[in-house]
Order: sequence, then structure tokens, then C-alpha cells
Amino acid sequence: MTSVVSSPPRTIRIGSRKSQLALVQTYWVQEQLQKAFPDLTFEVHTMSTQGDKILDVALAKIGDKGLFTKELELGMLNQEIDFAVHSLKDLPTHLPEGLTLAAITQRENPADALVVHEKHKDKQIDTLPEGAVIGTSSLRRLAQLRHHFPHFTFKDVRGNLITRLAKLDAGEYDALILAAAGLERLGMSDRVHQIIPKEISLHAVGQGALGIECRADDSEVLSLLKAIEHPETRDRCLAERSFLRSLEGGCQVPIGVNTEISGENLTLTGIVASVDGQKFVKDTVTGIANNAEALGIELAQVLRQQGATEILAEIFAVVGRGS
Repeated sequence: MTSVVSSPPRTIRIGSRKSQLALVQTYWVQEQLQKAFPDLTFEVHTMSTQGDKILDVALAKIGDKGLFTKELELGMLNQEIDFAVHSLKDLPTHLPEGLTLAAITQRENPADALVVHEKHKDKQIDTLPEGAVIGTSSLRRLAQLRHHFPHFTFKDVRGNLITRLAKLDAGEYDALILAAAGLERLGMSDRVHQIIPKEISLHAVGQGALGIECRADDSEVLSLLKAIEHPETRDRCLAERSFLRSLEGGCQVPIGVNTEISGENLTLTGIVASVDGQKFVKDTVTGIANNAEALGIELAQVLRQQGATEILAEIFAVVGRGS
């Protein structure tokens, strides 16, 4: 009689950047999957990306085609890891052949947050003094804030979240503009001095959500990841990513969004601004949430008719095209 030896359950390898925030996000995904599939093993493997290594150059000057994702994507294509956890705002809208966006998790607050030096604890963004030094590495934030507050001085700030906060506390800046979600995930909600109103700064595409990327032909992993997808966040983010893709913009281009879902309807607002904040176009479309990607295309067409193409052409001439 021949005995049948069953193969052990597959070990699923999760790829992550090495930064503290990336690991917090990745361990959260690992925990959720372990709860859903207790018989499987999920291992975290870390990698350094180009964006982690180059810390003395403004992000917009480096270019953003896979700045924080390329090494992880190569790991998947080379069968070294099975899927990767990204901050969705860092994931290009055009993915390498053979890879797919498998799941989008429930979103944290996608808004930008004002974090101030102790001496400004009684101030809000509109009462900071003239010439206040505001730190941001985002052209999107820079363009919108320059439009509303031309009297501020803006200074690039790089490094992980802890490093940026240390620079602020040391007095190098009067305030920083950071993603509220990152502060919340690191247990630093107390550093959020003010949530920036959407009337002042529309957030980045995908901000606050995690995007999980895997090989398109890995049916087992694709099936597992659907267990932690959040449908409402998925619809909102697919609309935003479609809008960005249709404008041929990248992560470092001054394109901001806001999405809201009410019942079956999704409302998408978008802005395209010049880096100096002098030119901008902004509009809103509403439609069925199930047609999220079509809404993104529609809004891109509306803004192109209002002059977005010309604004983007000027930006691309300086910073190059993203993806």
C-alpha cells in the first residue's frame, strides 16, 4: 500500500520597505491575514528602495517611477516575495507587466495635517506669522499652500517621519505638512495640530490607504488578499488613480483629490496646480461608485478642457513625467 504524503501549507512571503511606517503597515496586513487564515504562514521580508536611499535630493528632482516600489516589484517578479504592501499613494498607476493591484485596505484619514513647533502651539495654518518656514517634500502640498499662503517660506524636508519631526522640534522649521494617516498609524495622533481643510489642500491620490500588489497569475494569493479589501475604499481609490492616470501625472506632480461616497454615488473632486500656485483648475464630478474608473477619466477630461494640459506640460518640462 502506497502512503500519500501531503505537502505542507505554503509559506506566503510579504515584501515591505524597511522604514518604521512601512513595517507598521506591513505587520498590520500580516496580522489581518493570519487571523483570516490561521493555517497559513505569513513571513515579512524587508527591502530598501531607491526612495529610502536618496535622502538629500528633493523627491520631484529624482523622478517617481517606482521610487518606493521598484525593488519590491523586482522581488515579486523574481519569485523572492509573493506580494508587497505599499502606501497606495506611492504606487504608480501603471504597474509592470505581470503584476497587479490585488487589494486596497480600509483607509485612514486621507487628509494632510499641520504639525507645528512648540512656539506656534496657539496658531492655526492661517494665523502662522509671515515668513514662517513650512516643511514639505510634496509638490502637491507646495502648490496648493503657495496659492493660499504666498507669505510663507517653503523648505524641502526629507527623511522618515521620525527624522522630519526631529528637525521640526530642533527649530529647523516652524511647521510641517504631513499625512495624518502616517501619524495615526505610528501612534502619533497627538502631533496632529490641525487637519488641513480640503478647501485649502486636496490630498494625494490613494493617501491613507494601503495598496497590496502581487503577481497577476498567482490565483492563491489573489484570493487570500481579497479577504482584507475594503470595497468603499477600493472604489474611492480606483476613481482617484484613474484620474491621475488619465492626466499622465505621477506621485510628485501637483494633482490633488477628494472622494466621498453617499449610497451608490461617488463624488470625485480634483485639482491640477502650477508649482508656484498661480495657476490651477479644479472641478467635481458625481456618478455611480461601481463606475469609479470612468469617473476618474471624466474628471480628467473636464480639467483638461479648463487648462490642465497646459499646466502639466509646464511641470513636466521641469520635473519630467511620472507614472
